Amino acid sequence: MGEIFAGLPWWVKWIAVPVIALVVFGGLIATVVGFVFYLLFKVLLFVALVGGLVYVVRKFMSSSSSRSDW
Repeated sequence: MGEIFAGLPWWVKWIAVPVIALVVFGGLIATVVGFVFYLLFKVLLFVALVGGLVYVVRKFMSSSSSRSDW
């Protein structure tokens, strides 16, 4: 592969080839990145909901136990 790019100018290697790759595979890259962000959002939402549930249950349990002490 290095032999193919050996005689070409630097801008072909570092600008033209990546731009062509983005044009050709741009939709696929956008789909993969979008799916990763969607999955990350779902995981963070799940963690926040479970954390909120644990907080509410602990708060409820501590307040009910303190009432029974009276």
